[in-house]
Amino acid sequence: MATIHVDVVSAEEQIFSGEAKFVALPGESGELGILPKHTPFITRIKPGAVRIEKADGGEEFVFVAGGILEVQPGTVTVLADTAIRGKDLDEAKASEAKKLAEEAMKNAKSDIDFAAAQSEFAVMAAQIAALQKFRKK
Repeated sequence: MATIHVDVVSAEEQIFSGEAKFVALPGESGELGILPKHTPFITRIKPGAVRIEKADGGEEFVFVAGGILEVQPGTVTVLADTAIRGKDLDEAKASEAKKLAEEAMKNAKSDIDFAAAQSEFAVMAAQIAALQKFRKK
């Protein structure tokens, strides 16, 4: 069976590197599914879960808070703003951060403050959704 090499990296560290049969992640225009020998492209990605079906049959989940995806026929590279392994996600922390972002949106004194709080709220909501997806597996 054909495989594709996948690298998921953030500014802090390399989160995943290995061979996979399939990769799914949230693209800017919707959910993307990538198989070996996919047509090359580059796009932005939205906050959400990256699901990697590894060549050995296992699955890896990684939460990304946005970034860039580059696909080449033999390689998928996810350059994430922030990336957290699914097993390292903390629902209590994410819920608290989401509540703080909600409060910040209510108390925003400018459009810029509101936009920043809204962005943080969206990332935390996506992180909670990714965690719930990870737990179902």
